[in-house]
Amino acid sequence: MKRMAVLTSGGDAPGMNAAIRAVVRVAISRGVEVCGVQRGYIGLMQGDVIPMGSNSVGGIIEEGGTVLHTARCSAFRMEAGQAEAAAALQRAGVDGLVVIGGNGSQTGTLALHGRGVHAVGVASTIDNDFAAFDITIGADTALNTIVEAIDRIRDTASSHERTFIVETMGRGCGWLALHAALATGADIVLVPEAPWELAAVAARIEARQRAQKTHTIIVIAEGAGSGTSLARQLTERTGAETRATVLGHVQRGGAPTAFDRILASRSAATATQALLDGRSGVVAGLQNGRVTLMAIEEALAGTRALDTALFELEGTFGV
Repeated sequence: MKRMAVLTSGGDAPGMNAAIRAVVRVAISRGVEVCGVQRGYIGLMQGDVIPMGSNSVGGIIEEGGTVLHTARCSAFRMEAGQAEAAAALQRAGVDGLVVIGGNGSQTGTLALHGRGVHAVGVASTIDNDFAAFDITIGADTALNTIVEAIDRIRDTASSHERTFIVETMGRGCGWLALHAALATGADIVLVPEAPWELAAVAARIEARQRAQKTHTIIVIAEGAGSGTSLARQLTERTGAETRATVLGHVQRGGAPTAFDRILASRSAATATQALLDGRSGVVAGLQNGRVTLMAIEEALAGTRALDTALFELEGTFGV
């Protein structure tokens, strides 16, 4: 292999830059030229590639976001878009590709692999919804961002004796919400994996009021419902003044934690070595404490199941 490329796709995650850095420097150490694809699969389809050397990734390990930028691309989901991307790689003289991103991004990696492109993936998503991996790049940083926000909100909730709802990301996976609730001692957590009823939530708040607990912190994953809507309904139902804070994209930003920097570096290095050694159609991630390679089809199979023991523990602490 003489020339390879790296791209970031889908939602950005803290640690993506550390992964880009590892890809570039491992490739250079093997005597392989590296280029970066800008704006994910959109840029790939358009042939928007730039040369990357050791200096171009200097000082980015501590930066959030992605220096290559990212985008979501509906056109790439179609066979015509995938064919266009594969042709663009060929025109650019690229012999192999590393894709850093989550489930949707790795579905794209698999599609390119199926078209004969030598392509590997690096699991990176703050949602941590890969069932196959322990934790993905960006999840630890996002979790710590949420924990800091809840700690601050608790101060004002206590001061004003209010109920506060904090809405986190997580459309289909409540990992962030559950772990944030456990880490902050939140009183109630609502996740998409566990059905809940408004009446039960209201009853929990009223029970706390009777116990003379002056404030309540509720953490809700976006996939479990709207924090803003829930706040309105609970105010009407319980009479307790309820406010909602939707953290939104603040969870994606900021400098990655040491854990995410190391995980990104290890995972990207493993994926790049595999690509240069002739592997394709695999994705690197942390499994049972070790960075491993797994067939993308296997990594994408199923959805992460929440640890029920943790869910029950959060309920115990929240009484």
